[in-house]
Amino acid sequence: MKFWAKEFGIIGAGGWGTAVGSVLARNGHKVLMWAREEEVCAEINEEHLNTMFLPGVELPRNVKATNKSRRLRGCDYYIIATPTQYIRKMISDEDFNFREKPVISVAKGIEIGSLFRVSEILAEAAGTKSENFAVLSGPSHAEEVSRMTPTTVVAASESRKLAAELQELISNETFRVYTTDDVVGCELGGALKNVIALAAGIIDGLELGDNTKAALVTRGLAEMSRLGVALGANNMTFSGLSGLGDMYVTCSSRHSRNRSVGEKIGRGQSLAEIQSNMKMVAEGVFTTKSAFKLGEKHGVEMPIAEHVYKILFEEMDPLDAIRDLMNRQTKREWWW
Repeated sequence: MKFWAKEFGIIGAGGWGTAVGSVLARNGHKVLMWAREEEVCAEINEEHLNTMFLPGVELPRNVKATNKSRRLRGCDYYIIATPTQYIRKMISDEDFNFREKPVISVAKGIEIGSLFRVSEILAEAAGTKSENFAVLSGPSHAEEVSRMTPTTVVAASESRKLAAELQELISNETFRVYTTDDVVGCELGGALKNVIALAAGIIDGLELGDNTKAALVTRGLAEMSRLGVALGANNMTFSGLSGLGDMYVTCSSRHSRNRSVGEKIGRGQSLAEIQSNMKMVAEGVFTTKSAFKLGEKHGVEMPIAEHVYKILFEEMDPLDAIRDLMNRQTKREWWW
């Protein structure tokens, strides 16, 4: 165990939270995961497996689990791995100390209604200070991270000290961490790419081909950048790991839940039918609502997000949506 070993409390034992816990444990840190499901906790503690959310992966012995939130109060760092839409309720229901301890978000979404990013939810509902908050984001499927496939992500915090600290604590030979101070850009990139991934899946379901998907990814990046700049982000962030990098992997991978949901819609299934058969959350469905509303609120043109919204919630035919997008008024490519 390295001399700087710390104890991390991971809130949420889904696939991504479990994968992050595995990375930290391999670096010699103590990891205590919190999950609501007693059977998940028992399996992690007794069999070193999480077959419900990350099947086929043996977890390090220094990953433990509990369903008692107070047991995490002694941890040095909290990691939020709960779906964004449930974070506020988790704060009100459970006994975590988010006011004083550093909090790292690996959640990717925008809260419906408030239109808050995770940092804003924590600031309002838990009193988390901006200098104690960081977000870890980038192209990082849990299935690959847990199997030690080389992966790179970015740690963003207004506190450069905290970002650098996390970089040293988390990085290893298969998981490389870069740093930035653009929290807004990294949170928005990680959230909005899921909307574009839904559209990418629809294209796959319709079997439209590579040209269409390449156009989608490129113009999707333009939308993400426009909204990000309007909210104070650095436009260059969207060309980095938490923007283009994460969007590329989410739009193209078989592991992506959001792309998979879109593909099923492209093949004719309804959103209600798809969601009834899912045990894990596709954050992009919720984020589509929030992205559409954010664009309206800030006067930012987001035609792809608008049409994904219409497909999901207004029963617009996907082919009609594509036709609308292709027939929009022509304009210059440069989007800043």
